[in-house]
Amino acid sequence: MESHAATWAMPVLRRNEVSMETGQYGEAARYPLISVIVPVYNIMDYLPRCVQSLKGQTYENLEILLVDDGSTDGTGRLCDELASGDGRIRVLHKKNGGTSSARNMGIEAAGGEFLGFVDSDDYIEPDMYMRLYQAAAGKEDWLVQVGRDEVDEQGGQLPGICEIPERELSFAAVDFLRELLLHKGDCSFCTKLVPRRLLAGDRFPEKQLNEDFHLMIRLLQRSKGVISLPVCGYHVFYRLGSNTRKKQENDFSRVFADNVNNADLVLRLVEEKYPQLRPVAVRFGLYQRLDYLLHIPVGQMRRDNRPYRAIVGFLRIHVRDTVRSPYLTVKNKLYLLALTAAPGTVRRLHRLWKRLRA
Repeated sequence: MESHAATWAMPVLRRNEVSMETGQYGEAARYPLISVIVPVYNIMDYLPRCVQSLKGQTYENLEILLVDDGSTDGTGRLCDELASGDGRIRVLHKKNGGTSSARNMGIEAAGGEFLGFVDSDDYIEPDMYMRLYQAAAGKEDWLVQVGRDEVDEQGGQLPGICEIPERELSFAAVDFLRELLLHKGDCSFCTKLVPRRLLAGDRFPEKQLNEDFHLMIRLLQRSKGVISLPVCGYHVFYRLGSNTRKKQENDFSRVFADNVNNADLVLRLVEEKYPQLRPVAVRFGLYQRLDYLLHIPVGQMRRDNRPYRAIVGFLRIHVRDTVRSPYLTVKNKLYLLALTAAPGTVRRLHRLWKRLRA
């Protein structure tokens, strides 16, 4: 990992002169095109704020792709209205297929040398893409990211998801993968500027949550690494109705099962290509399974539930790794060992404890 002092020289992009060669405005003609892809679905109340934050970017050589994923509440028409009068905005309408499907359509339609992704209920700082590009300029095959914060529906600040560095940091690809496996790194594509060529033929996996992690570990194999900037540029709007935040019975969602699948995927990758990371990859798998077992409804902890049985089986195979891991807290280890021995009993006690605290 390397550190660099952050230097920001923020150019002012003029609107009053048009390049005869490119048709782009003033200084914007000197900058490569960035395509920002926004998957949109039934989000009328919050989409205008998101789009306005994109239209107000100081980086002007920007195209904004609003991908309407089969909205049923008038959001599709709203996309067309927001695009009216601004040639940087293009609207794509498609049959509903989920966030990954919408993002993938946007990738296919994008014309930019760089890609960005913004969720339709979130918003960004006016200089986010300028800062990202300045850090990426001249650094081939690097991803660049800003920090993010999280705001609730009442406007309150929620605890930070990922720590924002005090200075600009550069992580080699294998080091950033290690950060992800230790739950320190940010796998979100929404905070990043991505060189389009790094995607090659890869796309976001469809019909799966936590799709960012899945694609990120593949991109890291082709990239030189990730540059992390010491600024908060992206604001996550915590809305209970969004795809990754939907709650089901007893706060259990398929997101936990997808987390386990991602852990298995990355463990296979590490064993094949990065054996030095095996201890942190095993820790990652144990932690994701701990999260699963602490959220699964007790009624689903049955012998005929094959995914549940496989998760408990993994814990029993890796008891020694649990005990010896320097990357798990004492609390993590105690929970894992107890769940290994008596998962149903521990889960019932945990549920009772949560009710008493409520």
